Amino acid sequence: MRFAGRVFKSDRYWAIEVPILSVVSQGRTKKEAFDMIADAIETLVNKPDFKIHVFSGKGEYFEVGASDESTLTAFLLRRERIKSGLSLAEVARKLGSKSLNTYARYEQGRTVPTVPKLSQLLVAVASRKDFVLTESQV
Repeated sequence: MRFAGRVFKSDRYWAIEVPILSVVSQGRTKKEAFDMIADAIETLVNKPDFKIHVFSGKGEYFEVGASDESTLTAFLLRRERIKSGLSLAEVARKLGSKSLNTYARYEQGRTVPTVPKLSQLLVAVASRKDFVLTESQV
């Protein structure tokens, strides 16, 4: 699984963002911007040996992915929950679970959701948005 991003020239710097993860950075060159966005995500994930891979596309488009997809998915869920201002207990309640550990396992990367389950989890943590899956453009 990969997430789409945008890199563009802004004055003297290259601005770069991965909107679904709410991560932004910049660099003096396009290559440095790619390195900086990877470093920013890796730092936020804060897991030893977790590495982000950047795939350059056409124009402003690029994608990020990781060999450890469960950790990347867990990071997405955690970011969306935090952006929504929800606690683990509130998300568990929205999912109809009595135990917050059930949902927490997804955020910790201990349990990998199926596509239907991921959709259900994203609705619970970010109900005001739709998420669109698309084929890679790289």
